[in-house]
Amino acid sequence: MNGRIPPAVLALVPLPETTLDALRSQYALHHYPDGMPSGVPSADAIRAVVTNGSTGLSDAQMALLPALEIICAFGAGYENVDLEAATRRGIVVTHAPGTNADTVADHAFGMLLALARGYAPLTAAVQQGRWQHSRQARPTLSGAALGIVGMGRIGRLIAARAKGFAMTIGYHGRRAQADAPGRYYATPAALAAASDFLVIACNGGPETRHLIDRPVLQALGNSGYIVNVARGSVLDTRALLEALTLGEIAGAGLDVIDNEPEVPAELFRQRDVLITPHMAGRSPASWLAQRDALLASLSQHFARQRVQLVVPAA
Repeated sequence: MNGRIPPAVLALVPLPETTLDALRSQYALHHYPDGMPSGVPSADAIRAVVTNGSTGLSDAQMALLPALEIICAFGAGYENVDLEAATRRGIVVTHAPGTNADTVADHAFGMLLALARGYAPLTAAVQQGRWQHSRQARPTLSGAALGIVGMGRIGRLIAARAKGFAMTIGYHGRRAQADAPGRYYATPAALAAASDFLVIACNGGPETRHLIDRPVLQALGNSGYIVNVARGSVLDTRALLEALTLGEIAGAGLDVIDNEPEVPAELFRQRDVLITPHMAGRSPASWLAQRDALLASLSQHFARQRVQLVVPAA
């Protein structure tokens, strides 16, 4: 940076090698992919932190970094960044909205297809020599009712894919949107009752914690499937296990889960459950877009330009 000492950047999450290489080429990078250590070398010099929605950054952690100027969330989520503390301390917070939305929508729709048609249990049945006894009819997406919790970027992309299967669409969010596809339902339970498949695609955080609880799952019914590509906190894991065990719903696809990466052993004993390791948004294209958004935010900030992808202040 024009012969000056490059700003020190602390990265607290795993990042693609191309992103790490780009950061190292422009900044003094300190990388701790497992989160903030008990003692951060050169803490007084750290001017930027790279995190994500799950890892976040607390007020106490910010206090350990007196030179901190900017916090960048690698991806769209920032729910565990203490925005009030950042605002109070004059720290800019950025994220990368929309950079992985297509990839997440693809992943959600893949889970819907896999659950409906039974790809995982049927593959296991064939491997076990149960070909003739595993050919029962399975649900299809075509013409089915899809409920979407959260009609943001990802929700709209899921709805667009659903139209190719002639699915009827309903959605729930904080409010009805005049330009949104499908019918608005004022409560998650009302949406679930009208749906064959329910996809969670809303923001995480305290406002949506356990938004999908036992009554919502019971409303979905014993032939209904649920997919979560949002945040683990939105779906009550204990309620989900009870609903699956009692046959109150047909199955679940989970890319995220409460207390991840710890997964309750009972979930693995359920026949129609798919679990992926919080990677719905990860693809070469999304990583490239997230890298470019991150680098742009850092460059704009340190050049004292207007930072375009700022999270609104608390």
